[in-house]
Amino acid sequence: MNGRIAAVVFDVGNVLVRWDRRLPFLAHFDDPAELDHFMDEVIPLSWHAEHDAGRPAADLVAERSALFPHYSQLIHDWFARFNESIPGPVPGSPELIEDLHAAEVPLYAITNFGADTWAGFRPIWPLGDRFRDIVVSGVEKLAKPDPAIYSLAQHRFGHAGETMLFIDDSLANVESARACGWQAHHFVDSAGLRTELAERGLLAA
Repeated sequence: MNGRIAAVVFDVGNVLVRWDRRLPFLAHFDDPAELDHFMDEVIPLSWHAEHDAGRPAADLVAERSALFPHYSQLIHDWFARFNESIPGPVPGSPELIEDLHAAEVPLYAITNFGADTWAGFRPIWPLGDRFRDIVVSGVEKLAKPDPAIYSLAQHRFGHAGETMLFIDDSLANVESARACGWQAHHFVDSAGLRTELAERGLLAA
């Protein structure tokens, strides 16, 4: 373990809430191969990442619908039904947040999330109220693992990077945070995270 932790910074998707972008579309495809084609070629992760980095959903939907007019309604659903891709919390994570909050540990978050979809999700996510500040990539037009987003977060949160523990399920994001001088935990499950938080003295064992 490194030095004392003054604040804990969470990723959101697949750390605090489950995210599976296939869920809104499962009922539309009888053929699994066609579903794979739609997800991989029509609305690939690289395209979704443009939204995370700040491009408006309306522009992305219009652009992709012109390329794949046969799928235009489903492409629109990517945005209109986005919350269906978030089926609930990651097991054990809300309890960790509540325990850290009860222990008066300052909580923050950095999430790769489109500005449009965040605006639709945040009001139905009460756990977000436990965070003092949340840096949203689509709002800032900076996305992890770009070191610039960690610099921005450090300024916003008011803590030096070496005094914050950053938690993310993406190893690339974790490694980038460490390269920026932050302490970091590669999230696999809440039990493993709880063990580290206890070892660091942030929670009771």
